[in-house]
Amino acid sequence: MSITFFVAIAIFLITYGLIISEKVHRTIIALFGACLMIILGILNQEQALEGVDFNTLGLLIGIMIIVTIARQSGMFQYVAIWAAKVGKGKPVAVFLLLGVIIALFSAFLDNVTTVLLMVPVTLVVTHNLSINPKPFLIGAILLSNIGGAATLIGDPPNILIGSAAELTFNDFLVHMGPISVLISVVTLGLLYIKYRKVLVTTPEASASVMKFNPKDAISDKGLLIKSLVVLGLVIIGFFTHATTHLEGATIALAGAALLLLLTVTDPEDHLKEVEWTTIFFFVGLFILVAGLEQVGAIRLMAEKLIDMTQGNMIATAITILWGSAILSSVIDNIPFVATMIPLIYDVGSLTGLPLQPLWWALTLGADIGGNLTIVGASANVVVSGMATREGHRIGFWEYMKAAVWVTVVGLVLSTGYLYFRYLIPFS
Repeated sequence: MSITFFVAIAIFLITYGLIISEKVHRTIIALFGACLMIILGILNQEQALEGVDFNTLGLLIGIMIIVTIARQSGMFQYVAIWAAKVGKGKPVAVFLLLGVIIALFSAFLDNVTTVLLMVPVTLVVTHNLSINPKPFLIGAILLSNIGGAATLIGDPPNILIGSAAELTFNDFLVHMGPISVLISVVTLGLLYIKYRKVLVTTPEASASVMKFNPKDAISDKGLLIKSLVVLGLVIIGFFTHATTHLEGATIALAGAALLLLLTVTDPEDHLKEVEWTTIFFFVGLFILVAGLEQVGAIRLMAEKLIDMTQGNMIATAITILWGSAILSSVIDNIPFVATMIPLIYDVGSLTGLPLQPLWWALTLGADIGGNLTIVGASANVVVSGMATREGHRIGFWEYMKAAVWVTVVGLVLSTGYLYFRYLIPFS
């Protein structure tokens, strides 16, 4: 092994360590580590740019622009208030309805955007009900990650996997949708058992919530109609990918451009709302992983995995599922998945195993495993930060007490799903 190999490994591990420590913003660290890969000769600039997945970036940017404009119509506040009204101000009913809405929105918007939009309104509802918002916030984290597992755009790791493996929106919906729905239902049931005794309020508080009028939340009816039409067209575009052969980035950016054309004359304010720190974080990660690929580190890890599982499909898939879940609980699942994608390709090239079951194992492990800790996924960190700002800090161990058993049940269900749907022919 050359000195370049060890330099690349050192840069990657130190960068990962600093990302996990949260001492410096993760985007700064990722970009700095990526630049070191180039400056120290692991990659040249052309190789670095080739490693960046612009389909993933375009898809993310397009969806972010659409949601940024759509939220100004008040549609998301409307839905939350509607849930409170339908639940008749009863905390348990409101809790379950909001959980279903968050899981559903996470599948078709993305989980980080969903919690950014839904948590503030949830806090308003719980305040008026005079109940502790933490069960709602913990439920929002769990269900956003589970719901996000259902589709290509539901969770950033899915976008990475879909783009790298050429999996379509329909592929994710057909293969991940059923298990996502099952785990969501079971999770809601387990959360109900855990929290039903504390989700209690007074008749006066329930009556105050019933005075809300969802229609008051709609600030711009014209914008609402335009946003719903464009969102519908984008989702149709994702469904018809196999016919049109348009990539996800093209569909999302076209939808964003259309909504900008219909609603604004100056796009500057809306473009400022794009989470550019997340976009550049992805750029840094892509280059870091390209550096590991260049020196052969990813292939070496693939060989070690094959040695451990002896190239057996069942053992490999289950190891990827549970290994991804455990590692995603301590490492944000985005950088973890970015590292695992080339590893799975190498496993396939070395063993000849079909890759699709391994992609689904990685998806489930990263998405569901991200629920294990408060730092396991981006949505977790976002909700935690919002809760702290509102005076409802969710402690690391406080979260784990609620999340671990629910997540383990989800992973057990995922194991059974993988085995009976994909792995029986290999037994």
